[in-house]
Amino acid sequence: MSVPAPFNSAHSVLIGSNVWHYLRARPNSNPKGTVLLLHGFPDLPLGWKHQVPLFTSLGYQVIAPQMLGYGQTSSPSEVDAFSYKNQSNDLAALLDQIVPDEQVILGGHDWGGALVWPFATYHPHLFKAVFSVGFPYIPPTTEYVDLRDKIAANTSTTFEFMLQLGEPSTDQRLQSKEQIRQFLLAAFGAQTPDGKFAFSTSGFDFDAMPHLQQPSLISDAELDYYVSEYHRNGFRGPLNSYRIARINFENELPIAQAGGHKFAMPVLFIQALQDAALTPELSKGMDQHFDKLTRAEVNTGHWAQYQGPEEVNDALRSWITTLD
Repeated sequence: MSVPAPFNSAHSVLIGSNVWHYLRARPNSNPKGTVLLLHGFPDLPLGWKHQVPLFTSLGYQVIAPQMLGYGQTSSPSEVDAFSYKNQSNDLAALLDQIVPDEQVILGGHDWGGALVWPFATYHPHLFKAVFSVGFPYIPPTTEYVDLRDKIAANTSTTFEFMLQLGEPSTDQRLQSKEQIRQFLLAAFGAQTPDGKFAFSTSGFDFDAMPHLQQPSLISDAELDYYVSEYHRNGFRGPLNSYRIARINFENELPIAQAGGHKFAMPVLFIQALQDAALTPELSKGMDQHFDKLTRAEVNTGHWAQYQGPEEVNDALRSWITTLD
C-alpha cells in the first residue's frame, strides 16, 4: 500500500531541515481549488479516505501530509519543533511549494483539527475557508494552567489520558510492530472477547491490549499499513503533541494580550456528539470569534469520519458548495 486509495500519488519535499511527506488526490479535470487535510493521533492521511472522493468529485484536489513525526515525514528531536507555530510555518512553506499564490481550504481532525485554528491565525492569507471535525476553537489565554491542575480542579477530567500519553515511558512501550498494532487496535475502539475496551478518557490499559479483537473501523490491510508507517519513526514524535502545551501558550500569549483573534474567512465546525473527550460543552462560547461560522453535528464518537462518513460528508458538501 505505497499510495493508499483514494490518493493518486505520494511526494516528499524539504521544508527547512524537515522532510514533509504528503499524499495527493486529483479530480478528473483541472482542479478548481485545493483542500489541505491535517490528520490527528493516532491517525494518518488515510483517515480521510471517505472524504477525499467527495472533494475530488466537487472538483478539488486534496493534499494530505503525514504530520511531523509520523511515517515518512521527519521526526525532529526538539520538542519545540512540534509547536503549533512551527508546524504552521512548515505547512505554509509546503503550500508555497505545491500551490503558490492560491488560497486553499484547510481542514483537520483531532490534533489536526486543533492545529487548523492557530495555522489560520498565523497565516490567514493562505486560506479561503477552514473546517474542523471534532476539535473546537479554544482561544489563547493570558494565564497558563497546567493540565494536571485542570484535572485536579475537575475542569478537564476528559483529558486525563493526555497525561499518560505525554509520559516518556509511553514511547518505550510502543517499540515493536506488535506493540504498535495493539495500541492502534485500542485507539480504534477494539474490545476483548468479554467486551472490555483498552482505552477510556482515563488512559490506555496496556494489560488488556494483547487480548483485543479486530475493530470494525479499520481493516486488516489498513492496520498493517498504519503499523508499518508508525514503526518508521516510533511514537516519540507523534506523542509530542501531548508535550507542547506550554510552548503553544507562550507563542500565542501576544495574541491573547492583544485581545484575541477573530476569523474572517468562512468556517465550519463539525461537532461529534458522542466524543467522550471532545465533548460538546467545549465549543460553548466559540461563536464570538468568527465572522462566518457554520455549525454541524454528527451522531458519532471521536472517529467521526470512520463512524459517520455520510453524515460528515453531508455537512462538508452543504458548506463547501456555498464557497463557490
